[in-house]
Amino acid sequence: MHIADYPHRRYNPLAGEWVLVSPHRTKRPWQGQVEKPTVDALPAYDPTCYLCPGNERAGGVKNPAYDGIFTFVNDFSALLPEVPEETIDEGGLFKAETEKGWCEVICFSPRHDLTLPRMERGAIEAVVRMWEEKYTTIGNSPDISYVQIFENRGAVMGSSNPHPHGQIWATQRVPDLPAKEDRQQRAYLADHGHCLLCDYTAQELKKEERIIFQNDSFVALVPFWAVWPFEVMILPKQHISSIDQFTAPQRADFADALKRMGTRFDNLFLTSFPYSMGFHQKPTKASPEARDPERDRLLQNEAWHFHVHYFPPLLRSASVKKFMVGFELMAMPQRDITAESAAQRLRELSEIHFTERTV
Repeated sequence: MHIADYPHRRYNPLAGEWVLVSPHRTKRPWQGQVEKPTVDALPAYDPTCYLCPGNERAGGVKNPAYDGIFTFVNDFSALLPEVPEETIDEGGLFKAETEKGWCEVICFSPRHDLTLPRMERGAIEAVVRMWEEKYTTIGNSPDISYVQIFENRGAVMGSSNPHPHGQIWATQRVPDLPAKEDRQQRAYLADHGHCLLCDYTAQELKKEERIIFQNDSFVALVPFWAVWPFEVMILPKQHISSIDQFTAPQRADFADALKRMGTRFDNLFLTSFPYSMGFHQKPTKASPEARDPERDRLLQNEAWHFHVHYFPPLLRSASVKKFMVGFELMAMPQRDITAESAAQRLRELSEIHFTERTV
């Protein structure tokens, strides 16, 4: 019996969860939602864009005439640095607590018409250096325990503006998903004596079937436990627990990996591929439950392995999306195409962006 031909479950050791895989369903006819794909020709500068250089943002704030990377405190921050310490606990059934935090926007380029995969590698490397700086400076705040760096790309992912930009939300406590990964990686280290994702990456490089591409420092792959049709992870080949530990060659290789992965995504359906992309890395403070904070920081460094998650919604074309509904909302995640077939499709794509090809 070949398990990939039948309904089966796959375990995600990073989250401690399972995903249902139904490969036989790829043969069924599709009658779901279809929209006409659109490829917008954007100007290099848009006078109506609140992220373009020199333009006005909310409250009359005017952007500087920046010519590189521009960062600012989010005008509509979900978190605030000054919040009174208050809690509610009514018998364990009604619990709430205030949460301090910090939100910033990072404009990757002054060019309104670019995206990360269409930027030069040197420009992407400058963005990586800015991410490193923000992780360190924001993370050093006494009220911040976790720095979440992410990019929402495309209107379908909630991005309100096509100007190339990402966000940073930093929180007083470690959020649920990184906290889950923290527990899983710590437990694996305690049981096996080494890093979960170091072991996983080594095995994936050996098997090769889910590898999309690699360079000297990083590998891009479709994880064995992927939920989204073309979900991808980028992992460093060496043990790195946070972005501030990158060497100069690793920084350059990371910029290379981001450009190559983004280009392959766009080439899959010949569109500006939507996704939510973000980094998971070690918290910036020891666990509040730790008896020995210094020892706990060492454990975090040993257990945590920096990685990138891409969660893209597209399924069959530029207009056909996967929806998390029904069984997936009520029971557990489910996918049809296997991680191996998704990796093969992404692996076979060109790394020349479809907008730059000559006939």
